[in-house]
Amino acid sequence: MFALGIDITPNQKMDRMTYQIIRNHLTANANCIDVGCHKGEVLEWFLQYAPSGNHIGFEPIPQLFERLKSQFSHTSCTFYNYALSDEEGETEFVYVPEAPAYSGLKERDYDGKNVTPQRIPVQMRRLDDLVLANSPVSLLKIDVEGGELGVLRGAVELLKRDRPLVIFEHGKGASDHYGTTPTMIMDVFLQARMKIYTLPSYLGNKKELTLPQFQQEFEQGKNYYFVAK
Repeated sequence: MFALGIDITPNQKMDRMTYQIIRNHLTANANCIDVGCHKGEVLEWFLQYAPSGNHIGFEPIPQLFERLKSQFSHTSCTFYNYALSDEEGETEFVYVPEAPAYSGLKERDYDGKNVTPQRIPVQMRRLDDLVLANSPVSLLKIDVEGGELGVLRGAVELLKRDRPLVIFEHGKGASDHYGTTPTMIMDVFLQARMKIYTLPSYLGNKKELTLPQFQQEFEQGKNYYFVAK
């Protein structure tokens, strides 16, 4: 897909830009975190461009977690069967068997898909409690179907300490089901003295988003993946 330079869907366009940003940013020994691994596509890119780094993946769906452990058993990746947020303990997770990528801590819009969400118990943890201070993080990717604010609030100390490149999803149909607004997201990054960009802007002129611009992106839905740095 990337070699041909052809994007059929908005998601493919976002994937292409995400790949380019990861490729441009990583060094061979960079440490990366993937929150919401799904099938491990982004982890493959981590291993490709940071082969000497230590990479951590979080996947709360048991079947996907077991598959990832098997698929990456001979790599430097470590996996946790946790959902990340700003609290810890057992909680209920909404698993969507027909479309696992739409699963999350809360129900969201399912884009007209005929689905039967199931509720399964998962362990919830804070990233700040799991990542050692002596292992600096270069890149953090978050794709948790609307739960990104909880992940970020549970990683404030990591953000302040390491100021990693953060690639995250934030869009209507998912984030609004958590009551999350662009203001809340930007407030977390401001605590770490980080700025927010669209993917095209980060790859191009590096012009950060103001809060009104970030709010407009959220409302219009043209861009729903962003970079913070």
